[in-house]
Amino acid sequence: MNATPEVIFDVEPGGRLDGELRVPGDKSISHRSVMLGAIAEGETRVDGFLQGADALATLHAFREMGVRVDGPHDGCLRIQGAGLHGLAAPAGALDLGNSGTSMRLLCGLLAGQRFDTVLAGDASLSRRPMRRVTEPLAEMGAVIETTPAGTAPLRVRGGRPLHGIDYDMPVASAQVKSCLLLAGLYADGVTRVTEPATTRDHTERMLDGFGCEVRREGATASVAGGQRLRGHAIDVPADISSAAFFLVGASIVPGSEIVLRHVGVNPTRTGVIDILQRMGADIAVGQVKDSGGEPVADIRVRAAQLHGIDIPAELVPLAIDEFPALFVAAAAARGRTVLTGAGELRVKESDRIAVMAEGLGRLGIAAEPTPDGMVIEGGRFNGGEVMAHGDHRIAMAFAMAGMVAGGPVRIRDCANVDTSFPGFQGLAAAHGLRISMEHG
Repeated sequence: MNATPEVIFDVEPGGRLDGELRVPGDKSISHRSVMLGAIAEGETRVDGFLQGADALATLHAFREMGVRVDGPHDGCLRIQGAGLHGLAAPAGALDLGNSGTSMRLLCGLLAGQRFDTVLAGDASLSRRPMRRVTEPLAEMGAVIETTPAGTAPLRVRGGRPLHGIDYDMPVASAQVKSCLLLAGLYADGVTRVTEPATTRDHTERMLDGFGCEVRREGATASVAGGQRLRGHAIDVPADISSAAFFLVGASIVPGSEIVLRHVGVNPTRTGVIDILQRMGADIAVGQVKDSGGEPVADIRVRAAQLHGIDIPAELVPLAIDEFPALFVAAAAARGRTVLTGAGELRVKESDRIAVMAEGLGRLGIAAEPTPDGMVIEGGRFNGGEVMAHGDHRIAMAFAMAGMVAGGPVRIRDCANVDTSFPGFQGLAAAHGLRISMEHG
């Protein structure tokens, strides 16, 4: 069998970002629209669905479990819900590719089914920790078998009665919270999840939209078992995590000015904007409106001189996926930026602390990794070659750094960019990034 060709990004310095653009649909909401639509009653129509590899892996998994879906056609899906107990046993293991969201959320949803399921993924996903969901699910009565290291493949045993629990999460994680709330739909009694810091609340908002009552009291979200979901229309906003690369690129490249349209600005996701503004970024959020229970807005960004900051602890979980881009912003800023309390970055698609520190160092930036963060001294980027280590967000972050580098920047191992941002290279090039793509 031939290996998949390596994808390489080559970025030439110079140019500027300009124009109006809309990045692809929100990945978190796209995942959840399929999951909740599949177990709802009636039809769910989804517009703006992200046709990236991760969200498509979720879609394929539910098709394997008998859910009828028309599309995606230009981001539109029609899902014929099977109801809470209408899923069917798949013929084989469900291959979730590189998608940690798919695997962790499906653990909760499948723990309440009557059939066994095996969840598998690629080499990167098979290294990511899963005990953070399997252990609290076991407290609810679920039986999920992992490798000795607590990783995938996972065997979720069906036919086990679940009961509600009160769970205090040791680490803030929207995936863990969502997993347990989905399991709670199948449990006797009430499932309560308390988080140590605010995380994205798409699952709670979307359950509300499907007619399922989710109670919120301070840091606790709770759901009663046995509630029926009703299909409805969902408009997926543009993903702020994908917009983040353009927020940073336009901020650090002189002469840049862009407008990002219809971006999701859920307050549990806007940490990247808050952090950049504290660094001196010229970012304005306007035309805010409600779209299916989620706030959306147009965001204008103009180039500005950034300065280093100590990133506030309360903003860390609100920007956890955007730190690769924010590290590039810190590297282009004047002075020192300090991040702590972000140990979660070590168990993403890559060890994002180690990988970003390595890459920044290769480009001439002083970046010192710490156990739960990084200390970055702003400076000037050199040209050079960096490795994305198969991590989509690492690849796109370094692409933006290439615009202000002293020479060409080559970024290797970029194939997984399509998991969250299909068409990134073409869209970025159309708005001023001097980027080309080759296959190694």
